Amino acid sequence: MNLGEPENRRTYYLGGGCFWCLDAVYRKLRGVTDVVSGYMGGAPDTANYRAVCGGATGHAEVVAVTFDPEVIPSDVVLDVFFATHDPTTLNRQGYDVGTQYRSVMFYETEAERAEFDAALRRHQPNYDAPIVTEVSRAPAFHEAESIHQDYYARNPGEGYCNVIINPKLSKVRRYYASWLVEGASH
Repeated sequence: MNLGEPENRRTYYLGGGCFWCLDAVYRKLRGVTDVVSGYMGGAPDTANYRAVCGGATGHAEVVAVTFDPEVIPSDVVLDVFFATHDPTTLNRQGYDVGTQYRSVMFYETEAERAEFDAALRRHQPNYDAPIVTEVSRAPAFHEAESIHQDYYARNPGEGYCNVIINPKLSKVRRYYASWLVEGASH
């Protein structure tokens, strides 16, 4: 259990490219109680969008996904993570290139690390290339600027949303429909 979380809530810190994508996906899932876009892995004074996008801060764009494991199992949360990005590309997701877009899972406890390692092993057979997802101890989480929170819902007509995020949401609707919040069709 993460510090400050009610006993029946857990938070995973996951990076799979641009945080707008994972933010949009996880907000659609039943049992997910909060999603916050942010930065992890670099110097605290460089945790801002402009600096992180420059690629030299060491941060990754991540989401803090808080969920109730009595409603959605942690395995499903991790399966969705692997289904919605390419964990075999180093420091890149589609057109987004740089260490800030790396595939990463930040753990807070050894039990969480074991869960993440098990998920990597479980998903490796689904890919021809080796999974390069980084599994690292969680450094400080820095919340991203408000413009990045729930970006997809506030900007559904943006080109990035249509070209990059919509296909990920379609995949979730296809493979994880039983976990969708009612009315989460868009």
